[in-house]
Amino acid sequence: MMKKKIFRWAKILILIYGVVGICLYYLQDIILFHPAPLQKNSKYDFSYSYNEVTIPYDNETHLNIIQFKTRDSVAKGVVLYFHGNKNNISWYAKYSPNFTNNGYEVWMIDYPGYGKSTGKFTERRLYDYALQLYKLARTKYKPDHIVLYGKSFGTGIAAELAAIRDCKRLILETPYYSVQSVVKHYLPIYPVGNMLHYHMPTYDYLPMVTAPITIFHCTSDGVIPYSNASRLKPMLKPDDEFVTIDRGQHNDLNSFPIFHKKLDSLLSL
Repeated sequence: MMKKKIFRWAKILILIYGVVGICLYYLQDIILFHPAPLQKNSKYDFSYSYNEVTIPYDNETHLNIIQFKTRDSVAKGVVLYFHGNKNNISWYAKYSPNFTNNGYEVWMIDYPGYGKSTGKFTERRLYDYALQLYKLARTKYKPDHIVLYGKSFGTGIAAELAAIRDCKRLILETPYYSVQSVVKHYLPIYPVGNMLHYHMPTYDYLPMVTAPITIFHCTSDGVIPYSNASRLKPMLKPDDEFVTIDRGQHNDLNSFPIFHKKLDSLLSL
């Protein structure tokens, strides 16, 4: 009788494991990404000076970019900002003064399905869109006036771009070792390496980056664990920096004076 119960429960657990795994595989985009799409004629209500640019990627795909302007008559350069996995540029516009107050323009791009950007959402496309933004920046700025900045999900995109194109500096806010490693942290019983459509191996890109790198990460980050980001330390060059924000969480880095002091210092160089 006991063997029958054990066998029955084993079958139930295997069934649950399989069903959950199938759901995770087919619903991973819904689980991982939370875009807020906008109609192409929607108006942004930013309190900062900006230009809106839409560029075609192909016949069916358009990339929407917001260029926040510095109050200086001549900008020091431009920060290409790759945002996180939710909402759209409207959510991240509040961070633009971190850069414009230091004399830099900041250009934010929405990923496919986010804001007014359209097209197929794939890892390869994300890298390609980032490259298009870089090429647009190069029509105005030289590489030593271009800073690449990634926040959370956008850190892998920024790192890949810095690995293949020259820039003044790469700054990563709450990065991950890889997307797979983060998902594995939460789902250790699943073979996520075979399940995920997204790899984003930041650890592969950083050794190829010749520009100075600065990483900011918080010890109480509940989304991307500090231990996960710390695995990137061996990939840094001797003069690169890993800045630890004690007791900070995933989305409150902007509230810490130490973050602003260090960022201001980097942008003054």
